[in-house]
Amino acid sequence: MVSDELKLLVGLGNPGDEYMKTRHNVGFMVLEEIARQNNCTFRENKKLYGKTCEIGSGLNKTRLLMPNTYMNESGKSVRSAKDWFNFENDQLLVLVDDMDLPLGKIRVRSQGGSGGHNGLKSIINHLGTTEFKRLKIGIGAPSDIQKERKSKTVSHVLGRFSKEEYEIINFIIKEVMNCIESITQNNWEKITTRLNSYKPENSQL
Repeated sequence: MVSDELKLLVGLGNPGDEYMKTRHNVGFMVLEEIARQNNCTFRENKKLYGKTCEIGSGLNKTRLLMPNTYMNESGKSVRSAKDWFNFENDQLLVLVDDMDLPLGKIRVRSQGGSGGHNGLKSIINHLGTTEFKRLKIGIGAPSDIQKERKSKTVSHVLGRFSKEEYEIINFIIKEVMNCIESITQNNWEKITTRLNSYKPENSQL
């Protein structure tokens, strides 16, 4: 069960079958697995411009949100959900891909800029603040050469993981789920340290 401190988990991605399980949609992939483990079915919510489901009940209820907007308009959905459910910014956790992190690395922050990510940029613009939790999942860069990296960025983030990469991603998803489900008001720093130091090779393959 997700902690009652987190009221809204947002996975970022692009809607549509053509983007399913692409690198840019790793945020969706985490939420889909959380929903599956909790027997939760996503349903369209036009007011929130996304798909939502609920896990838990009463004070322990947590909502999962996958925006139906494209990545660069994610903030529209997040702001609508925040206002509709009357959540505070510190009750929000955004799960997002990060090309600047090697595949298998995780970074958790309580605030910060967009890092050039259009989804985070949109959320910052719509919330009017950079102070919200975000969990970044490394997808690696297409090249270490800046010029080549820039030309291959779109095809890389919209491409799918290889079989070997997908195995690593599955371990990451399990680790992220375990940590999210154990978060309490008093252990955020401890969970952050654990995720930030996570290495897939520590998992038993």
